[in-house]
Amino acid sequence: MNTKKLDTLLIGAALFAMFFGAGNLIFPTAIGLESGNKWIFSLLGFISTGIGLPVLGIIAVAKSGGTIDLLTSRVHPLFSTVISSVIILAIGPLLAIPRTCATVFEIGIQPLFKNSSPILISIVYFSITLFFVIKPSGVIDKIGKILTPILLFVISAIIIKGILQPIGTPVITNVSMPFSLGFTTGYQTLDALGSIVMAGILLMTLVEKGYTNKNEQVKMTIIAGLIAGLGLLIVYSGLLYLGACSSEIYPLSTGKTELIINITSAIFGNLGQISLCIVISAACLTTAIGLTAVVGNYFSNLSGNKISYKFIVIVTSIFSAFMSINGVDEIIKLAIPMLVLVYPIIIVLIILGIVDQFIKNSNVYKGAVLGAFIVGVMDSISAMGIHVEILQNINKFLPFSSSGFSWILPASILGLLGLLLPPKNDHVFDYSNSN
Repeated sequence: MNTKKLDTLLIGAALFAMFFGAGNLIFPTAIGLESGNKWIFSLLGFISTGIGLPVLGIIAVAKSGGTIDLLTSRVHPLFSTVISSVIILAIGPLLAIPRTCATVFEIGIQPLFKNSSPILISIVYFSITLFFVIKPSGVIDKIGKILTPILLFVISAIIIKGILQPIGTPVITNVSMPFSLGFTTGYQTLDALGSIVMAGILLMTLVEKGYTNKNEQVKMTIIAGLIAGLGLLIVYSGLLYLGACSSEIYPLSTGKTELIINITSAIFGNLGQISLCIVISAACLTTAIGLTAVVGNYFSNLSGNKISYKFIVIVTSIFSAFMSINGVDEIIKLAIPMLVLVYPIIIVLIILGIVDQFIKNSNVYKGAVLGAFIVGVMDSISAMGIHVEILQNINKFLPFSSSGFSWILPASILGLLGLLLPPKNDHVFDYSNSN
């Protein structure tokens, strides 16, 4: 194997590790439980947003020049700052970081120590996180590199035995739109949001290895993305199927973390459950440390270093600790209004970024994002439980609304209308000389 192919393979494996977070394990099994014998349709929806979008996001940013700013600034510099900040907050203290702690408590601590306190665990967890974030150490990176293969080994063993010796048979459930269920639940992985941040790290790695030609970078990125996507497809398919098999045994009301614990215990007994608890706990901690550092660096740089990195990571840790006490299921519920608002915008940006060479007018970006934003606001209001009749009627009128894709028509129409407006002279689309 030549050096280029080996580098691409290694980058693909690293990309898989970045996407394959311990917290993501809870979603496929939960979808499978709810889908029952329609699990294959839910799987198609889940891999669209849980795998397809993240991979496309990496490629879109790579084609745009290698940073999130180069993709989002096509709309407007202020928009770029706002959407980038929202993404960092989402994969940081608002959702992802507290979810890692809640996952550790519910999967790693509570099953082994029944009377443990979520408040105490949260304090200990984020004290450890803060220690490593404030004093960066290569030790935590090495631990992360060791934990990912171990976690993958444990999950693979559970999936293989669960398929060879199923704990049950997928049954008929009351799910009416399994594809939509999988598609919208895929938002919760947060990988599509994270992908347009990770892309910059991936491109930086390619440059460090000596690959400076943009076309070569994009080609290697696509192949690495496909490698990562294949790995995720295998893992997600297996877990979702295990969840579907459990639909014969466990009620739909079973919590997401409780479900993965029950499935593991049914397949491997207490030893399997203990192994899963330990590995997931350590993997979540390394994820929290990495994400907290990302938040600190981003907002410190955004402020022109007027706000110190140390202050930001301390505030992030304290806020995340309070959020984590809500528990995994509650954090997921709190996330829905933000995600249904942001995701249509991100999907539009990713699609336009992929076909950017054919777009010569920045107003296409502006119009398409505006259309997605308008519908996202309506969906977000509805997700918060606020019922505005006129907004609900408009949403029902839009095609594909029942499947969660009501943003497609407004984004398409306003994007095409953008072509009728003259492009601004200061907008540059040619990034062929980037890097």
